[in-house]
Amino acid sequence: MRGTLTLTWILIICLSQVAVQSQYYSKTRPYHPRPVKVTNLHFFMHETAGITAVQVAQANITSNDNNSSVPFASLVAFTDPLRTGPEPDSKVIGNVQGIALLSRMNASSTQYIDFGFNTGRSNGSSISVFSRGEPGFAVAGGRGEFMMAFKILSLCTYGLKKEVE
Repeated sequence: MRGTLTLTWILIICLSQVAVQSQYYSKTRPYHPRPVKVTNLHFFMHETAGITAVQVAQANITSNDNNSSVPFASLVAFTDPLRTGPEPDSKVIGNVQGIALLSRMNASSTQYIDFGFNTGRSNGSSISVFSRGEPGFAVAGGRGEFMMAFKILSLCTYGLKKEVE
């Protein structure tokens, strides 16, 4: 009994010394946070409905009575090329893969998108975003150069006019 009591007191004294002696921030070594790195990327995602984006599932209890282009509870998967410009023959720098859950009831969608880069400085890196609708997507992280990424990703729609002969 006496040995157990002595051991208990020794442990209490040791633990109290650890709490007193260990400070995360001290006056001898002040905390200096790393500067935040801001990266502005400009690329073009070339999407072709029905080819690069396809409906993979739909709830069987819903109907498409009003001939909407997006039936309620549709799950769409897509994979699109990332290019340096809006032209179809511009240089491919990566690809985009993701899934979207679409709802025509309130015109909302929940999307998970992964922008993967396979050329240039960002070779092997990717940015993962998750959002419920637009205009901004929450950056949920990334790999490689974009590891621990956060903030938002903004998308702008850009369309090429097709000339009809």
